Amino acid sequence: MIRHIVMWKFADEAEGHTREENLDIVAGKLKALYESGKIEGLRSLELGKDIGRTEMSYDMVLITDFDSFDCLRAYKIHPDHVVISQYVKKVRVARTTVDFEI
Repeated sequence: MIRHIVMWKFADEAEGHTREENLDIVAGKLKALYESGKIEGLRSLELGKDIGRTEMSYDMVLITDFDSFDCLRAYKIHPDHVVISQYVKKVRVARTTVDFEI
């Protein structure tokens, strides 16, 4: 299995929404994608909003588990994920990621 972790820092305002509103929008879109069952091999999805609010903090983390690296690659190019990713690019100011075997 592959664990895919992504963390984002969001802009204070973007696309007509506040940071908190965009956090909720992105979380809702990602949860809906997971719940749709459209992503083959996506076994789990967990989202968390930062509560520490330090200079080093990111605003949100996404933790997903996939059956294989091929499933992760398919997720990254899935049309429904691409739409979400394009929105996130407009509202984030930083992103970091790591993928590893579990």
